[in-house]
Amino acid sequence: MSKQNWTALIDDMVAGRWTNPLTGAQVKVPYDSIVIEDSLEGREAALVASLKLGHRLALVADQATYEAMGARVAKALRELGSVETIVLDRPHADMAEVRSLTERLRGFDSVVAVGSGTVNDLCKYVTGLDGRRYCVFATAASMNGYTSSTASLTLDSGLKVSLPSHTPAGFFVDLKVSAAAPPYLAASGYADCLARSVAQTDWWMSHRLLGTAYFQEPYTIQAADEIELNKRAGNLPKGDIEAMGYLYRVLTLCGLGISFTGISHHGSMGEHQISHYIDCFAGARHPGSLHGQQVGIASLSMARLQQRMLASDRPLSVHATPIDAASMKRRFGEEVALQCLAELKQKAFDDDGAIAFNRKLADTWPELRRELAAFTIPVDEMKRLLSAAGGATTAAELGVPVDLYREAIIHCREMRNRFSFLDIAADAGTLEAFAQNEL
Repeated sequence: MSKQNWTALIDDMVAGRWTNPLTGAQVKVPYDSIVIEDSLEGREAALVASLKLGHRLALVADQATYEAMGARVAKALRELGSVETIVLDRPHADMAEVRSLTERLRGFDSVVAVGSGTVNDLCKYVTGLDGRRYCVFATAASMNGYTSSTASLTLDSGLKVSLPSHTPAGFFVDLKVSAAAPPYLAASGYADCLARSVAQTDWWMSHRLLGTAYFQEPYTIQAADEIELNKRAGNLPKGDIEAMGYLYRVLTLCGLGISFTGISHHGSMGEHQISHYIDCFAGARHPGSLHGQQVGIASLSMARLQQRMLASDRPLSVHATPIDAASMKRRFGEEVALQCLAELKQKAFDDDGAIAFNRKLADTWPELRRELAAFTIPVDEMKRLLSAAGGATTAAELGVPVDLYREAIIHCREMRNRFSFLDIAADAGTLEAFAQNEL
């Protein structure tokens, strides 16, 4: 067993006694309690009681997470009074499930979620609609959304978006439970962490060239732990408690970063757009892979694209953004196409905009290349780390059809107004040729 204090720094942020080294201001994040321990067995009721969530509680899990930890938590919570267990049947993080769960949770004071991505996002969003508090017991280190204030949900139109919500009052991690989970779940969470390099590269580039907002704090708070996690990537598939602890620290700190930014850009740029496209538009072609697993292979593609472009002494030259509304309607359907068109037009260049951008890009390029070098993990090293953690490194290995993956690389930029190296390559006319070599 490890003897680490897994919430060092995190405790200070929760208590409001952490000082932001970039501003000198004290910072408090909106949580009552974040507990990460080797084991929480026997402490479940006390942890929930400390939050004062009310008298009538609902425990929400799915079939897998109920078996992993939900039954244990439900039994422990009986000493607190009335607790009703709701076990969801293969839930999807979509608005239909939101409406269903909203009805099932009527009359409860608060919610205790037991689970990872889908269960957490559903409980977060439903309770956020009316301000009820909730807490979550993690069952797998599969994503960084536990501590974020956004919920990743699929709209009725089929478009997957990050919707503003609220944070859990309490976030509780039993490392032994997550270490016993199937190894591909930790590999998915690790891929979300590895995406930092390419997301930061995209975000800083957008800031420098277009003046979009940028915050350094999310990277500052997780930098030391990212190094320690990467040293232990190969121990994750073994269920190593120490490796799992560092994985949860990085995932938690990444989620806490949204408390500084109010947005998810620091961990979600071009690479996440590729994964979102697969989730939204694969249909029957979707192999059932997790969002984080897809982020892993997409991060490698983004690293190849970014590093290839940055290796040149001269930048690409963009043209006015081609917008083919008819093609978008064929691929997305009319409703989603209209939503995506609105997003794309926010960052599209007209002729004058392309000329101005090219001038800025040329003037900034030497300095920008030096700045971005500080964020970069070489793509071969990223591939080695992801493989060591048990993650797939190609679409084919993950089971994503290669033609679908290439389509996602080419067209995912149409889904959001976030500007990435995908946009530069597309507007320079080189993205399709790049995508054809991605497997």
